[in-house]
Formats: sequence, structure tokens, C-alpha cells
Amino acid sequence: MSACVPARADSARTKHVHPPHSPPPGGPRRFRIAGADVSAAIAVFLIALPLSLGIALATGAPLQAGLVAAAVGGIVAGRIGGCPLQVSGPAAGLTVVTADLIQQYGWRTTCAITVLAGIAQLGLGCLRVARSALAVSPAIVHGMLAGIGVTIAVAQLHIVLGGTPQSSVPDNLVALPAQLANLHPADVAVSVLTLTLLLLWPRLPGRAGEILGKLPAALIAVAGATAVAALTGLRLPKVDLPSWSSHALASLPEGPVLGLVAAVLTTTLVCSVQSLLGAVAVDKLVSARPVLTGRVKRSDLDRELLGQGAANIVSGSLGGLPIAGVAVRSSANVAAGAVSRNSTMLHGVLVVIAALLMVPALELIPLASLAALVMAVGLKMVSLNHIRTVTRHREVLVYAVTTCGVVFLGVLEGVALGIAVAVGVALHRLTRTRITHDDTEGVHHVHVRGQLTFLAVPRLSRILHQVPQGADAVVELDGSFMDHAAYETLQDWQKTHTAHGGSVDITGRRPGTRISEPAEVDGCRCRPWTPWRNHQCERPPKGPASGTDRQTTTARTPGGSPGTTTGPNARGATGTSGASPASGATDEPPAHELARGISAFHRNTGPLMRRELARLAREGQQPSQLFLTCADSRVVTSMITSSGPGDLFVVRNVGNFVPLPGEESGDDSVGAAIEYAVDVLKVRSITVCGHSGCGAMQALLGADPGGARTPLQRWLRHGVPSLERAPADLDTGGEDRARPRLAGGAPADAAERLCLANVVQQLEHLRAHESVARALDAGDLELHGMYFHVGEAQSYLLSEDADGGVFQLVRETNPTA
Repeated sequence: MSACVPARADSARTKHVHPPHSPPPGGPRRFRIAGADVSAAIAVFLIALPLSLGIALATGAPLQAGLVAAAVGGIVAGRIGGCPLQVSGPAAGLTVVTADLIQQYGWRTTCAITVLAGIAQLGLGCLRVARSALAVSPAIVHGMLAGIGVTIAVAQLHIVLGGTPQSSVPDNLVALPAQLANLHPADVAVSVLTLTLLLLWPRLPGRAGEILGKLPAALIAVAGATAVAALTGLRLPKVDLPSWSSHALASLPEGPVLGLVAAVLTTTLVCSVQSLLGAVAVDKLVSARPVLTGRVKRSDLDRELLGQGAANIVSGSLGGLPIAGVAVRSSANVAAGAVSRNSTMLHGVLVVIAALLMVPALELIPLASLAALVMAVGLKMVSLNHIRTVTRHREVLVYAVTTCGVVFLGVLEGVALGIAVAVGVALHRLTRTRITHDDTEGVHHVHVRGQLTFLAVPRLSRILHQVPQGADAVVELDGSFMDHAAYETLQDWQKTHTAHGGSVDITGRRPGTRISEPAEVDGCRCRPWTPWRNHQCERPPKGPASGTDRQTTTARTPGGSPGTTTGPNARGATGTSGASPASGATDEPPAHELARGISAFHRNTGPLMRRELARLAREGQQPSQLFLTCADSRVVTSMITSSGPGDLFVVRNVGNFVPLPGEESGDDSVGAAIEYAVDVLKVRSITVCGHSGCGAMQALLGADPGGARTPLQRWLRHGVPSLERAPADLDTGGEDRARPRLAGGAPADAAERLCLANVVQQLEHLRAHESVARALDAGDLELHGMYFHVGEAQSYLLSEDADGGVFQLVRETNPTA
């Protein structure tokens, strides 16, 4: 027997021994559901139950079909889908499509179309084309939803008034006067009560309103109307749930092939686009909750299509409505604190239990109450915020055409019409380029507004040749595209003009417009971020060595594109700015450096920001955050937060201190800024930001607490509580508190330890301010701690749920993922 083969007894003895270097095998894994998922599932279930019945009523499908779709959407799409917190089910956006299918082909064929649409979604998911669906213009999507909302509201209005809706919006509008003349008081009363509760329930005042407001308004509205109708003995149509034994299932599709193909494509399109856009919206909601960072993965859109397809196959096979991601239920799921897909699946299980055990209670619900609920949902789909957005982006025509097309022609026809108009608008913008020329104080300005394509080359060439030879010229490009023909025309003219002694300054917002390579001036190469390097480009000295009085420097557009600047322009700008004293390139007074920097702003950045700043001047500031940080010149708040004008209300002082209210030798300027930001500007968050290498922390470590004689020494007394929180020696002194730290390692030195403790301490001081405490109690404000490591250019956010206060590194994310 080979020595490598163990004896039988040894084999038996070592049979259950786990391999070396491996953990011992554990017992069977127990399935656990977080308490937050359970509470979120209940909240979503209470919203989904009345809405599912209402949507089934609006489509003309059996009412059980809504419950089937809600259960399947929760369990199947929730388990397979790529967006863990998105809740799927019967959606209001599918109401018009489904109602039209039922009217044309009957319920059983509609179920078969749902199955085929699910198969099509599976195919799209396997082809990994989910991202391409997001290429549809938002104006088309919003217009489609608005058109569907109008169609729903007009149809349900007839049921609210006690009648029966017609097959189309024009027919419903024509029949509306007769319906108004023949009102049913009981139906109208129940509908008005439902709408009143739906509107007022979230606005209940006081402490009781905060507690009761946690119950879904949709559930309260339907339950209240049902209770009133039952207690008063009103006679009106109510929910009728037939026995599940007679529930209709899918059958083989019957009808013209082309019509069925169009129906499948329409259902697939609406289901897919709504679900994918919903998944993107849920990602935004999740990113706004720091507690979910790293716990809930970003949506996998291709997997989401697979999950939606599987759910539609199951729902259609079981006689359910088509399924898509639902914004109302998804946002409620995130707001209720869900942390995993278990909440979505559990909500589906609760719908199954309700459908089997709560039939007697469901059959008490008046149809008018459900119709009023669905009508309110339809009206909300016509969003004023969406209308303002498309108007601001000059796409209101696309929105209006899509909406009207959906209302009067149908969903597929309206979307196709909207796409055609969107393409036409895009082509019109591409070919519509305005090129003007004017002479200001001897400098010729050529303004290009729009996209520079070969179609604009004749006009561009004609305008450029109006600039006299040897003159100073400024070409301002205000567009986002330049093709090769326009590029060569501009470059050839520039070379010819400069060869005849003229100067050319090319500026604008076009990123990537490279007219020539950046020139070096006294060993300096300008870059888009040179102002942040405390570095400016000096104008070359004039003299015989230069050969001409006009010297060539380089200017870059804010997007990073270099353009050649030959000589001074009318505003005196000579490049992006001057040189730092450290470079030894210039000894001119600081006032001259300041003037050159301002001149560079007027030339390069001012024209790009003027429209936005003018809007802010008209509308006033509406910042979302108060950012309190140190006065250190290396901390550039707009850079590290990627913010712009109007985004941050910034307070800076030595050491980012927040003096306690009423503190001796305090500073009312900080308290006044906090009060103004919270009470007047209504900021939603306050961030206290410390940074590495803070001079205030170094001074605080060596300060004499009793020697506050100068203004700086008196100011540093506000940091004494931070010293007590983080003593210089970890082994001695200090209070028995958990000390804040950076994730992944201990503080580098005593100064960094003090800086971290100072951020936490100033957050405590913030809570002592009356305006902050009041906003925190009302849930209108959040406090955040932040640490910026200057040398590593990395930011850390204070984790609220970690012991001792851990500053977690903010990871890079791919915005296109």
C-alpha cells in the first residue's frame, strides 16, 4: 500500500476534520430579516394594497389582477431585480396601455401580451442594453407620464361622479357635461371625503400630527371613506372580489399579428423605461442616506430588466397586471428605512396574505373611493417641477407634443411623436449657429453662439474676414461641439491673422477646443487649475529680443482647452494671471497681481458665469448647506465639494470654532451666521470641516490657557473643550470619552488627533444654539463632521453610527455607473 494512502481507520477518523488553515464549518445559516426591513415592508404594503385595487379598477381588469401583480412584483422582481430597494407592481403609468389592451383584445389575451413583454424584457436584459433606454429625452418621459396622468384623471372623474368612463379622453370630455348633470351624491360624497383625507392627513399639526403622519395617507383616505360609507349605510358600488377558483388566467393571444406585436412593444417600452428611470431615482434616494453607504449596492440596470421580465412572465401567467417599478412605493420604502431587498419581498408576502384572508374587509371599499385615489395619483403625474425643468432647458415643445400625443392618440403614438419632435429640435439647434462681430475700443469681438459644424463654416469664414489685418481680435466660443471643418477654418484664419501682426484671443466654454499647443512663458505652462497653485503667468517683457511688441501667451478655457493669446486685449488680460513670489518670476506689488487675476476672471470665467450669476441676483441665494471651516488658504471649499455659486453658505474662521451661545469673549458673528442660515435661508445641513496641518490646532497645543492677552489668544480659548476631549497624551488626562479617529489607522500626531476631536466638539457646540436645536427637533436639519487631508487631497466624513466617531474615507464613485 502506498504511503500516501491512509489506512481505513484513519480515513474514518479524519473524515469530518476540516482542512487546515480553514475555519471550522458553521451550522446552517439562519435567514434573518432586519427590523428596519419589516417596518418598511408594512409601510409599503399599506400603500400598495389600495393602489393596486385602484389601478386594477382603472384598467377594467379583474380586481384580483392588481393584487396578483403587487405580490409578484414584490416577491419575484424584488428577489431577482438589480435595484434592491425598488418596489415593483401595478403602476399608474401602465393604466392607459393596459386599459386599451383589455378593450381591444380581452383580459386573457392581455395576460398573454404581458407574458410576451416579459420575455422581451429578458431578451433586452441579456443583450445588456438597459443603459440605452436612459438615452430617451427626459422631456419625452415626463410628457408620456403627464399624458397618462391626464388620461387617468379624466377617466376616473366619471367614476367619482358616479358614472362609467368612456374609451378615450375625447369621448370622456364629450360625455362630461351629461355626467355632471346626473350626479350621484353618495359617490361624490365618498370621493370628496377620500380626497380631503388624502390632502390633509400629511399636514396634521402638532405632535399628534407627527405621530399620525407616519401612517400612509392613501390607506387612511380609503379606510376613512370605507368606514363612513359603512356606518352611514350609503348604497354605492363596492369592491367585488370573485372567488379565486374563477380567476381568469392567460390564454394564447388572439388578434392581428401586427397589432399584437405593437402591443407587446408598447408594454415592453413603458414597463422598461419606467422601471429603469425608477431605479436611477432610487439610487439618488439611497445616496442621500449615509447609513446605506456601502450597504446597498448601486443598481444593476441589466439585472433590473431581467427581474422585471421574470415578474411580468409570472404575473401574466397567473392573471395579473403588467408590472413596473413604482416611484411612490419605492420612495416610501427608502424613507421607511429599508436596508435590503427583504423589505420588498416581505411586502409581496403581506399582499398574498391580505388577498387570501382579508377579502371580506376589502369588499367593503367603495369604488368611488378607489377612483378618487387613482385620480389623485394621475394628477400628481403632471408635475409642475417637470414643466419648469423642461421649460428651463427649452424642451417644452417636446414635452407638450408628447403629452398631447399620449392623450389624444395613445402611448406608443405619443412617444413616437415626441421622439420625432426631439430629433427635429436637436437638428435645429445643431444647424442654428449665431455668429456676430462688433468693434469695442479697437478690439474686434467675434461671438459664436451654438454648435460649430460644417454648415456654419461659410458664415464663420465671412465674419472672420471682416476683422482688419493687424487688429486685436477676441473669438468667444459659446457651444459644446466643433467639427473638423470648423476647427480647420478657425485655425487657418488664426495663423494667417497672427502672421500679419494681429492678435487672437480664443475663449469660451467649449471643452477640448485645442487651437494650438500651450506656449511656455518664462518657464511657465498655464493649466486650468493654476489659480489653485498660487501661481500666475507674467506678461513677457517687451524688448528687442522679442522681435515685436506683441508677445504670445496662452489662455485656457475653464474646461481645460488652451487658446493662443497674442498680446493684450482691450480689458488688459494677458493670460490667466501672475506668478507667485515663490517662483521668483515677478516682484510687482500684490495689487497688480490682484488686478490681473480679476482681469482674467472678466475674460475667461465671467462670460460663462454671467447668466447664472444674473439668475442668482434675481432669485436670491438659496443654499442647501452651511459649511463652517477654517480660514486656512489651502482649504478651497468650492473645489473639495464640487460646488458653485449659490450652493454653499460658507463661514470661515481660525480653527473652525463654533463659540457656545453666551460664551465669555465669544463671537456673535458666528452665531449670527448660524441663525441666519438656519432660520432665514432654511439650509438642510451644516458641515463642520477640519483639515490636516491646521495652524490653529498647533497654536492651541502650545497655548497658555491663562495668558489670553491678544485677540488670537482670546479666540483660541474656544478650543479648550477640544483639548479636554483629545489630550496630547493618550495615556494621561482627559475625560473618559471615546476619541474620534480616522478609519483604517490612528491619528498621525497630536495635532491631527486634536483636529478630529475639535470637529466633534464643535458639532456639540452647534447643538447648543437655539435655532439649530429647534431645526434638529423638527427633522429639518442634519449635522455633518468632515476632515480634509490637505497632503492626500482626500476627504473623510464622520460616521454617525460608529463607536467613538470614525471619520470614513469618501470613496470615488463613477457617475455613469
